[in-house]
Amino acid sequence: MDFTTQPKPATALCGIVSAAGEITYPLGVKEITNKITTDEMIKHLKMVVKTFMDMAEDSEDEKQQCLPTSLADIFCIYAPEGPYTSHDKLKDIFLFITRQLKGLEDTKSPQFNRYFYLLENLAWVKSCNICFELEDCNEIFIQLFRTFFSVINNSHNKKVQMHVLDLMSYIIMEGDRVTQELLDSILINLIPSFDLAKVLLERTVQTIEACIANFFNQVLVLGRSSVSDLSEHVFDLIQDLFAVDPRLLFPSSVVQLLAKLFGSKDSDLATQNCSLWQCFLGWFNDIHVPVRLESVKFASHCLMNHPDLAKDLTEYLKVRSHDPEEAIHHDVIVTLITAAKRDLALVNDQLLGFVRERTLDKWWQVRKELFKKYCLHGEAGKEAAEKVNWIKDKPLHIYYQNSIDDKLLVEKIFAQYLVPYNLETEKRMKCLYYLYASLDLNTVKTLNEMWKCQNMLWSHVRELLDLHKQLTSEANCSAMFGKLMTIAKNLPDPGKAQDFVKKFNQVLGDDEKLRSQLELLISPTCSCKQADILVNSSYFDFPSF
Repeated sequence: MDFTTQPKPATALCGIVSAAGEITYPLGVKEITNKITTDEMIKHLKMVVKTFMDMAEDSEDEKQQCLPTSLADIFCIYAPEGPYTSHDKLKDIFLFITRQLKGLEDTKSPQFNRYFYLLENLAWVKSCNICFELEDCNEIFIQLFRTFFSVINNSHNKKVQMHVLDLMSYIIMEGDRVTQELLDSILINLIPSFDLAKVLLERTVQTIEACIANFFNQVLVLGRSSVSDLSEHVFDLIQDLFAVDPRLLFPSSVVQLLAKLFGSKDSDLATQNCSLWQCFLGWFNDIHVPVRLESVKFASHCLMNHPDLAKDLTEYLKVRSHDPEEAIHHDVIVTLITAAKRDLALVNDQLLGFVRERTLDKWWQVRKELFKKYCLHGEAGKEAAEKVNWIKDKPLHIYYQNSIDDKLLVEKIFAQYLVPYNLETEKRMKCLYYLYASLDLNTVKTLNEMWKCQNMLWSHVRELLDLHKQLTSEANCSAMFGKLMTIAKNLPDPGKAQDFVKKFNQVLGDDEKLRSQLELLISPTCSCKQADILVNSSYFDFPSF
């Protein structure tokens, strides 16, 4: 062996570590330091080897006490490589070392310092890295984890616990994967609320969360309870893991899974396992957006299949209706609308109040979804109609919002839902009459304003068509440009609309048939049915601008 290229051996390898942590050197062996030459070191090491060979004549207990620390020091010398190439021999050595670590249990034992030295050596040198190359390394790691969980307790000082956690965390995070057996050896210690297991999971959350998600998927989704001895404790584990760190259950698949279990029609899980139900409700306030989103989506099925749980959901939905994420409070509205359209009785007055607040939501998409789907006044009975009587007024109130999108949304709601354009003329007139008669004074003013604005826009389009009939001149072009800018202001995204309107005007100038169809479309005599046919005809199909 070329000692000039090898690391300096651990000093403890050349002597016997006492219970007090002091090293006793064999007779004639000097302390190994960086001041001695390589030749002197070889001479002393040979004497040490002879001493260890003589130990074969000593008692079995003495050999068992000295051998683990010596083996650990040998691994330290050869790190990061192993001193042996035989996989079977390496496995036997690490299983032997693992068994010796049981000596950590008795902190008052005279030999405790010897076992602590062994633990410290393993944690610092990371000798277990060699085990990753073994095919059956999982057997070693499972035995090591079980040993630690069985002997380490709150009576051990923080240094011991730190080394144990460092070693276990390293195995989890550096290994190729965490097997179900290894995961079980950790999770089984959560049920009695063991602190070591909790801290270990907190340390390794990013690595181990996928393994936990797979475990729940196997047991709860695929019904493979045989994959783990802990399958019958799965609901207890969910609560314990959530208490340790919600990120351990972060994968949306876990949330979706529990949502199905709680929301299914014949499920009584919420009443049978109240603590798990409260744990699930906590996900409505989770820091992760996908988790909150999945929780909100679940609420619709829960309201429809379990109306008795509405009181539990109310406060959480209220908070989420003000969520900073647009997608989430958008889904809150959709959830409540879906349930209410199924049966208005499913949505209590407080939940309806949340919907009413969102009619002035800062996000246009939320306001759009609300008024597009929530037209219940025509579908509800007399009692329910009074409950939602405000709905027909609220859409029209937002006509005075600054956004042109809101004005266009109100016009669309009016034409599609409040007074549907596809009804027969007589039915449409009755619908308009009843609506107009039941609106409050401010809403009537809004409706009149909407018609006034629409007539003004049609007037601008009519004047644009008249300009096309005149001879081209500078004054004509200037007037036409003014009309185009005015029309663009009444379209979504006025900036882009200006370019589109200009290009449309060019097509309009070249196509006399298109001009005649547009003139018919804005005529007071054009019925809704005619307008629908015209708009959907090929006359208004243009290539992409």
